[in-house]
Amino acid sequence: MIKVSPGKGRGVYSSKAIPRNTIIEVSPVLFFSKLEYEEHGKYTVLDHYTFIWPDGRMALALGLGSLFNHADPPNVSFTLDTSTDSIRYVTTRYIEPGEELCIFYGHKLWFSPAGATAENDADGIFQEDHNDDGWGGLSTVDYDESVESTSPINPFAGGDPDELVFEGDLPFTRHKLPPEEEEPDTVRTTRAWVVDVPDQRIITTLLKWLKRASLDTPDLAHLKRIRKQNNMATFLIAPQSAFPLEPPILPEDLNLPLPYLHTVPASSALTPIQFDLKTTLWPTTYTPRRKDEPESWSRGKASWAWQAMQKTIQAAVEASQNDEFPIAAHIPAPYEEASSTGRQDSPQSQGTPKEYTAHDTRKSANHPLRHAIINAIRKMADYQATSTISNGDVEPAASISQDKTDVDGSAPLHTGSNYLLTSLTLFTSHEPCVMCSMALLHSRVKEVIYFYPMLQTGACGSITCLPTLKGVNHRYIIAQWGGQRDIIETTAGKSNSTHRDINNAQVDSILDIGTAIDA
Repeated sequence: MIKVSPGKGRGVYSSKAIPRNTIIEVSPVLFFSKLEYEEHGKYTVLDHYTFIWPDGRMALALGLGSLFNHADPPNVSFTLDTSTDSIRYVTTRYIEPGEELCIFYGHKLWFSPAGATAENDADGIFQEDHNDDGWGGLSTVDYDESVESTSPINPFAGGDPDELVFEGDLPFTRHKLPPEEEEPDTVRTTRAWVVDVPDQRIITTLLKWLKRASLDTPDLAHLKRIRKQNNMATFLIAPQSAFPLEPPILPEDLNLPLPYLHTVPASSALTPIQFDLKTTLWPTTYTPRRKDEPESWSRGKASWAWQAMQKTIQAAVEASQNDEFPIAAHIPAPYEEASSTGRQDSPQSQGTPKEYTAHDTRKSANHPLRHAIINAIRKMADYQATSTISNGDVEPAASISQDKTDVDGSAPLHTGSNYLLTSLTLFTSHEPCVMCSMALLHSRVKEVIYFYPMLQTGACGSITCLPTLKGVNHRYIIAQWGGQRDIIETTAGKSNSTHRDINNAQVDSILDIGTAIDA
């Protein structure tokens, strides 16, 4: 509905609750030729109200598109659609009943936003009465011949960066991984030294000896120390790794039999089914579902992800314009590290690049394995190897496979420093193929977020879900981007662009590489 907005004039308001990603309006446009606008239009009230179309024409929004007011941050995004000669307006978040719908027109405004101070005016933003100018508050478009006015706006920018975002409002949808270890042959196990204790009265003495010998470590903390079976108590001593060659030596005065190796669960039980299966091997603790609960994301982290995916898609489009397959991958610095520096897009920190971006080079390299994800991992590895050599701190390559990593994708049990992607998120334009999915698994990536699904070649949920297969020793989180499709900056109107004009409405068609190749 249309109402008068205090300090702004007429505006668009919601008459009911509106979900995120709802199309509010597809506004038709009125075109002016470039010559007509240069000779006449720019000297009229229409100046500043038009959009630059890729072919050079100037477009004036009609309908509701002419009534949206400015806000930072906005709750509505807009995109030029050259295929239908219209402008699409979509909500960026949940809208409350009665809330005004606003869009963001950039920072170079020719009017002072409602609530602006006199100090703002002194900084060069002049104030005129645009509250009701006969055009329904059309004073909302930043005219800049060097920059396309429809550059996408990060919907999570602004506001409290620590505010938690509801799962349904995140710009992606996380795949729910199937329960693991719920079949007898899928339970992960390890070997541990145990000893039978005929006289249970000496168990207290054994516990004291265990502590004095520094064997009471967290390695087996998910297991009970005593198993009682058939009138016999069996005492859990230590993992096999603590005594790899021969059994531990027990106190002689206890007169116990020789310890022996026994198969025990490698982790605690997360579900009732796991608990039943694991306790048949050895009494196991029950920690229901805490590991599988999705991580809460803040507004700041969602903004970080939006920026990372924007860089990924931009790189894919640029690859296409350079006659490569339009596939790209991006490894940003962890959000916690980026936010602590105060610059989420900072490329360097303490001399080390914080992010790595690569695109597919199978065409130019004439090599079938030069996938974007492989190139990104190689780029990161090459830099780290160069940095290590220059610092004189070289470790043998064999150490890469020697660390133990927890299967839920969390930090490794030991240092984990030799795993390239430990605790990192990889963004990619397309769902990874089997080869790339396995490379990510071996690199111990924390999570993978992809933009475009590959239904016939993707190994992160399409033809298979590689991290969930039997026998893999690492799981990573998988998510598909579900936010705004208009995530890249258009090049229309950029005089210094070296690429052909590209509108956001064409991104999907560019990324659609069909089934002839994989990503």
